[in-house]
Amino acid sequence: MEESNSLPLLSVIVFLLLLHVSYSLESPSRESLYVTFVQCLKSHTNPQDQVSNIVYSQTNASYNSVLKAFVRNSKFSTPSTPKPLLIITPLHENQVQATVICAKSIGVQLKIRSGGHDFEGISYVSQVSFIILDMFNFQDITVDVQNEIAVIQSGASLGQVYYRIWEKSKVHGFPAGVCPTVGVGGHLSGGGYGNMMRKYGLSVDNVVDAKIVDVKGRILDKKAMGEDLFWAIRGGGGASFGVILSYTVKLVPVPEKVTIFQIDKSLEQNATDLVFQWQHVAPNTDERLFMRLALQPVRSNVVKGQKTIKVSVLALFLGGAEEIVTKLQKEFPMLGLKKENCKEMRWIDSVFWWANFNDGSSLEALLDRNHYTTHFGKKKSDYVQSPISKDGLNWILKKMIELGKAELIFNPYGGKMNEIASDATPFPYRSGFLYKIQYSVSWQEPGDAAEKNFVGQVRMLSSYMTPFVSKNPRSSYFNYRDLDIGISSHGKESYRDGEVYGIKYFNRNFERLVKVKTAVDPENFFWNEQSIPSLPTKA
Repeated sequence: MEESNSLPLLSVIVFLLLLHVSYSLESPSRESLYVTFVQCLKSHTNPQDQVSNIVYSQTNASYNSVLKAFVRNSKFSTPSTPKPLLIITPLHENQVQATVICAKSIGVQLKIRSGGHDFEGISYVSQVSFIILDMFNFQDITVDVQNEIAVIQSGASLGQVYYRIWEKSKVHGFPAGVCPTVGVGGHLSGGGYGNMMRKYGLSVDNVVDAKIVDVKGRILDKKAMGEDLFWAIRGGGGASFGVILSYTVKLVPVPEKVTIFQIDKSLEQNATDLVFQWQHVAPNTDERLFMRLALQPVRSNVVKGQKTIKVSVLALFLGGAEEIVTKLQKEFPMLGLKKENCKEMRWIDSVFWWANFNDGSSLEALLDRNHYTTHFGKKKSDYVQSPISKDGLNWILKKMIELGKAELIFNPYGGKMNEIASDATPFPYRSGFLYKIQYSVSWQEPGDAAEKNFVGQVRMLSSYMTPFVSKNPRSSYFNYRDLDIGISSHGKESYRDGEVYGIKYFNRNFERLVKVKTAVDPENFFWNEQSIPSLPTKA
């Protein structure tokens, strides 16, 4: 009888223990999470004495400064923004491994941040309880000029990459973005493009090896991870599959002198005709030439009190000024390029120019990860496969003036991009795509009213562009994160949710990404609001 009476009591005790554990997992905001996590890290790392220095709880005096250091959109630094329960800033690879193991064992969402430039704050904001693994201490860059490669840790910035390459060689570079504070981990794992893409392709087209911590806490290189996973993390987003520790990339040759120029015109100066002609020239001209087109509503200097559109052509040519002037006078007469519009300079100086460092800074500013002005912003993207007619352009420019502040940026494809198969990497937009559109708006005024106004402008401009952009699917660029096109839940519906945005980002490559994800992370531990989902498990 005593034995039988003890069973209900034991059941109650077990139930209460399970309830306590469940409550702890669902509400891990207590200081006990910090203690539990630190103890777990110590049990999986050596030396153990450094662990407490890399974990920041919300009560830590440095918590806010560490969190806000790489928040690049003011929208996500307000008091109402959800905050991580912990921030882990590893110094060594085994601390990254331990963080993955401990986060999984405790059952808390893990966000991975390298630079913080994802437009929707996905790497440091969540609507569920979460912690941040911030890789900013992983900034080592080893440049091997003899073998023309560089090993770059994921927490390094693009500016650091460019500067370290230039330190070792004046005739080598790397094709990546023009913003120097962008983190390597997110940029390269999502595709990565810049002003040498027409000559050398995307950043991921020049990645030859990588190191990743998988869901089991193992460190894998290209050979160990296998071709499928290596394919996935070169354009499909590293944070869906693990934690990127480093990429090994091919350096590319650059001439001792390159040429840059910027030409600005308004509607009163036949800017519409310039844009129309640009569509036919920019994707088809010499692959050494990259001409970005920016369209911006501004106040007119001709008609007082009215607005116009300023059209700017910003260019990098991997060659001399005389050659490009002669070429564009024939191919692009509407531009009206002259020798005096051009500047010849070293490649590293062109990096500096594109980064818009016009404040008298020295080249060392490329090493400064804080050399960035934070503001509120919203961005979207599209792809164009056929040139827009003049009537269509006139209508678009008129709508931009009516909206007030939303901008368009056109980035030309062609060249090397046409030569790479659409399934060579997860990034599918190669041959048959003329240019990519970025919709952009930024503002300084805090508050819901300002956000509703400016975000509404970008969304409206995007809707106006519907007839002119890609269809079935209407495509978007993964690195230009946009939650408007779909959000994933973390449960049975994650595949169905992921399919909505996944096809827009990756087209036919999405299904292969899902298969890789299911193989390496079947329980979908590395989940975020737009991650690659795992296939649902069968009952």
